[in-house]
Amino acid sequence: MNDSEKAQALDSAAERAARYEKTCTGCAQSVVAGVLDALGLASEDLFKAASGLADGIGLTGEGSCGALTGGAMMIGFVCGRERKDHQDVLKPMKSYLLCRELANDFKEQYGSVRCHDLQIKLMGRTFNMLDPKDLKAAAESGMMEHCSKVVGRAARKTAELILRDAPIK
Repeated sequence: MNDSEKAQALDSAAERAARYEKTCTGCAQSVVAGVLDALGLASEDLFKAASGLADGIGLTGEGSCGALTGGAMMIGFVCGRERKDHQDVLKPMKSYLLCRELANDFKEQYGSVRCHDLQIKLMGRTFNMLDPKDLKAAAESGMMEHCSKVVGRAARKTAELILRDAPIK
């Protein structure tokens, strides 16, 4: 992939992931779908596995932002250790280091990787997405716009790391 194609893939990952977040929700799945599409990859199983990771895992807000966990899943999908190598403790090192870089980039940008911390930074408060009143308040606060930007940025950085360290043909 030449530099122009890489730039196009990064833009595509960011745009697609942000659009998926706005129209379908599910930050982790939106990152996975955007990066899969942009890199010409496919995995229904990976996409499905990301479904419980939204809003800090299971809509709790307590865990890492789903955009980050979706990005880490994509890195593992492309660069991770295979089952046949499970006993080789060094095999996952590439994915560990790339996921660490993604997490550090996230912390640098947002000050934290925790979903509720991002909600406070971007919208001034946290939201319980299972409470109808909070769900309405989240929509009124512009959550979809804020989260779609986080998702798009995470998808771009994820694709950048993958293309840098595990070039897709």
